[in-house]
Amino acid sequence: MHIDEIRALPKVSLHDHFDGGLRPQTIIELAAEAGLPVPADTADALGAWVLQQCTGGDLVQYLSTFDLTVGVMQTASALERVGKEFVEDLAADGVVYGEIRWAPEQHLTGGLSLDEAVEAVQRGIDAGIDSVAADGRTIRAGQLLTVLRHLDRGLEIAELAVRHRERGVVGFDAAGPEAGFPASRHRAAFDYLAEHFMPRTVHAGEADGIESIRGALLDGRALRLGHGVRIMEDVTFEEQGDTVQVTFGEVADWVRDREIPLEVSPSSNLQTGAWGRTLEEHPFDTLYQLGFRVTVNPDNRLMSGTTITDELVKLIDVHDYDLDDLAVFQLNAAAGAFLPVEEREELIELISRAYS
Repeated sequence: MHIDEIRALPKVSLHDHFDGGLRPQTIIELAAEAGLPVPADTADALGAWVLQQCTGGDLVQYLSTFDLTVGVMQTASALERVGKEFVEDLAADGVVYGEIRWAPEQHLTGGLSLDEAVEAVQRGIDAGIDSVAADGRTIRAGQLLTVLRHLDRGLEIAELAVRHRERGVVGFDAAGPEAGFPASRHRAAFDYLAEHFMPRTVHAGEADGIESIRGALLDGRALRLGHGVRIMEDVTFEEQGDTVQVTFGEVADWVRDREIPLEVSPSSNLQTGAWGRTLEEHPFDTLYQLGFRVTVNPDNRLMSGTTITDELVKLIDVHDYDLDDLAVFQLNAAAGAFLPVEEREELIELISRAYS
């Protein structure tokens, strides 16, 4: 399959960070408006700088690049512009439904309130949807409001998400430093979300192991796992002659049997050292073959210099996947989307027709 054919296929994006998907030229222009320095003065050079910073296998260094992207998004107009371009870029990659995750509490230094920030992003998303429609295409998108695990505004962000659930917010996310900051720190927020039936995804099994995943499931009541690749630590393989006996621990067993989607981002996982140094070492294919509900995501398109199409091409090159495999990944994502069942069924039908 040619990359253009893959790009044209409908896709679902579940794990795509708002502050990780800016266009380099937009950063340069917004930084000039805000009076902020940038490490490069052309879009190509800035994109290359960000990619270099993020390719050292160090999650802390990887996350440091967000100081730049978050810094230029502190006004309503900046949030609107990035929201519009974000949706346009998703559509250009063939995405027909995308969930855009971001942490509103990081965007208040320009004087915005939490509600004003959410409303600005939604105006941008709506403008992007209209722009895509004007080109004869269709895309749907929703916000996932993110709490930063190491900070203390969990309940406030949960209340914000519920307050805007009829105005663009489709779910809640927990992100930020994983090790040492378990989901239980925000138990009050997760209790509130559960009481109001707000869908939840939690970053777990990226920078920490099985106990982090356990906490996401028990304390966070996660319906999906952000990354989740270290679920492999709860799977054992034992050679028995010509066969291999696979044994699942109780956490892996639960995630697999309950078909909890894993929001896997292969390139990002290699950059941050979540698992492996090459795509051959990455557990995506093993998880897929073992029956886990894997999905393919870019995580941060700017930081990884990637798109969902790029991720699929890389996986095809290594694992020789065919169209049927790609369909499974997208159907998994559609089934896990934080949408009403009727809209999930529409996505599933659209994908099934396109990939057949």
